[in-house]
Amino acid sequence: MKTCLVVDDSSVIRKVARRILEDLQFEVWEAVDGQEALEKCREAMPDSIFLDWNMPVMDGLEFLKLLRAEDGGNEPKVVFCTTENDVAHIAKAMRAGANEYIMKPFDREIVEAKFAEVGLT
Repeated sequence: MKTCLVVDDSSVIRKVARRILEDLQFEVWEAVDGQEALEKCREAMPDSIFLDWNMPVMDGLEFLKLLRAEDGGNEPKVVFCTTENDVAHIAKAMRAGANEYIMKPFDREIVEAKFAEVGLT
């Protein structure tokens, strides 16, 4: 079973993402910020990461840069999911190593389509 780490400081977003991803046959792990996510990745690298941008402790962009520098950190497919919707933010995320970008609010169709685009479903 493929694994997905959902990283978001909102418990509601984590719950909604978990429900969608489990329906898509993912084993879902959760983290509340980038620091916790990095620690989880160091324990076991997931197949994919559903990543928020704005979080306390460590934001999504900083996490992504550190992840990509880790051993095996280039392997997970990273889908940014955020309210940041200007072209500059999207470009910055893609340069840092994101594979796809989803705007909040999202639904099952959007998540399924983006995960399919990066070869995860």
